Amino acid sequence: MKTYAEMTAELEKLAAHNERLVSGLRSARAQIVELKNDLERVGDPPNSYATFLRRCEGTTIDVLHNGRRLRVATAASLDLDALAPGTELRLNEALAAVEAVPQGDSGNVVPVVEALADSRVLVAVAPDDTRVLRRAGALTEETLHPGDHVLVDLRSQLVLERIDRAEITDLVLEQVPEVSFGEIGGLGEQIEAIRDAVELPFLQQDLYRTYGLRPPQGVLLYGPPGCGKTMIAKAVAHELVLRSAEVRGVSVEDALANSAFLNVKGPELLNKYVGETERSIRLVFERAREKAAADHPVVIFFDEMEALFRTRGTGMSSDVETTIVPQLLAEIDGVEGLDNVIVIGASNREDMIDPAILRPGRLDVKIRVRRPNARAGREILGLYLGEDVPVREDRESLLDLAVREIYADGPATAYVRVEYADGGHDTLHFRDFVSGATLRNIVDRAKKLAVKDQIATGEPGVGSEHLTEAIRVEFAENEDMPSAAHAEDWARVTGLPGRSRRRVEAVVPLQDRSRPEDAAATAEEVSA
Repeated sequence: MKTYAEMTAELEKLAAHNERLVSGLRSARAQIVELKNDLERVGDPPNSYATFLRRCEGTTIDVLHNGRRLRVATAASLDLDALAPGTELRLNEALAAVEAVPQGDSGNVVPVVEALADSRVLVAVAPDDTRVLRRAGALTEETLHPGDHVLVDLRSQLVLERIDRAEITDLVLEQVPEVSFGEIGGLGEQIEAIRDAVELPFLQQDLYRTYGLRPPQGVLLYGPPGCGKTMIAKAVAHELVLRSAEVRGVSVEDALANSAFLNVKGPELLNKYVGETERSIRLVFERAREKAAADHPVVIFFDEMEALFRTRGTGMSSDVETTIVPQLLAEIDGVEGLDNVIVIGASNREDMIDPAILRPGRLDVKIRVRRPNARAGREILGLYLGEDVPVREDRESLLDLAVREIYADGPATAYVRVEYADGGHDTLHFRDFVSGATLRNIVDRAKKLAVKDQIATGEPGVGSEHLTEAIRVEFAENEDMPSAAHAEDWARVTGLPGRSRRRVEAVVPLQDRSRPEDAAATAEEVSA
């Protein structure tokens, strides 16, 4: 006979076994239910999708389903007030709309031809296929301009989304530069001329209309490289925004956000495919007109202009320029106008630019940016060797020393001998090739020498020995070596004196001035 303890242990064992059986049955039941649900889902009829077009009487709506326009019923759970044209809907087996689903993000990207007044949009699907489409709900309030790229669903005939034009970003730099006229030295006459040509017409529009004056369409800055043409263009854009903000009574931040400096990148603009470069020029001017439509000033800056718009029909240009130049002329002279838009070009070879671009009514203001003379050079040096730079000696004395050495006129500074076709010749010196960029490099070199000197000796400040060494190294390393094969072209680019005299093919450089022991020999050669 079993004892009480044995019976209790056996009962506990049976209870545990029963619990395991119950758990197994529950798990099996859950699996059976899940399999049943899967079977029912597999057996459900397929759902389809449609695009919402408009709301109709009661709870019915019009949709586009598989290319057909249908009027369907809606489920009670579907919020009809939240539906907008273009919303994608899920339809059940009875073709009733039961759920709104996220909108698709694919389709055709096409350019806008015109935004119509009734919220429709004229788009160019193909060169010979222009269609009128309706806006999707997300685009109802958005402003579309000709040339904008939009995502469209051609089946539902809806414009779904505005696509940012990355190609414009690749072509231009839009930010207004933080460069003021106060940062430019030695070009007071040129700055005054361009302010009269650009700022005055924009800021005094009423007076210009009173006197019947026509603001210039464009400005050409020409002269040797490194003399501040690009800096002037940047400063024009910046100062124009500041003056515009004052006149219109808006904050500088708002003016900077809405104005633009379209710095056209020439290499990206040139395209080997026929018509692409011309289309890019149109896009640049379209963007400018968009920005200027709200009375915000816009500057379009073409650097190295001769590379894009060379003279046609002279053998200097390729077939590309025969269509690029007319496209630019069409944009400047076009019926749409260029209100609040100023075109600024910069070039080292103004003689290579097509004359049609430079005639009155187009780039009709021409400002020559010359190499800095001694007075202008001292002003530029003073900007970079300012009051915030530590010096070892009197600052004015250092500037005087630098000007004397840079603009010296002696045998040791002779640089090149230029021979002319009429038998004459000129000996040019380093001072004839000085640019603003050269002067900045000299000061930067002197600062670096001062830093190294302070690390070695502990004595701070730029001294005369640093400036002297910087001038010597700068002249030695950055000789603008002439081309013996193309003397005339080299002379034009560098802005040499005697422009009216034709140079012969040989331009003889005077070598080996970087070593002091060679200076005397060079001097003897020059004097001889």
